[in-house]
Amino acid sequence: MRALLRNVGRVTVCQVVGNLEFATAADFRSALADLGARHLVLDLSGMAFIDSTGVGALLGALRRAREHGGDVVLCSPRPSVSRVLGLVGIGRLVPIAASVDEAVTALSVTSAA
Repeated sequence: MRALLRNVGRVTVCQVVGNLEFATAADFRSALADLGARHLVLDLSGMAFIDSTGVGALLGALRRAREHGGDVVLCSPRPSVSRVLGLVGIGRLVPIAASVDEAVTALSVTSAA
């Protein structure tokens, strides 16, 4: 698993590449721990697989962002990842956008309010 980070204005975009699972969740948490970003887009287009530990890591990112007055938007999950996220009901807690641009726009509107 790799976490590729870039900034788009006041929003940090993290593209997750590979599997987010028990063996890689700690690396994901470490990649996000030093961000200090309050508004985060998690681009899941490169994520091939996620397990329950990976879902927990996503929820941890959401919790940390909200603790700092920010928010998280997920975007572009592959169908297999989307099914897992749907099964656990993550869409009730965090928006899921179709693209990075849509997710950045959603967070930019939120942060301007």
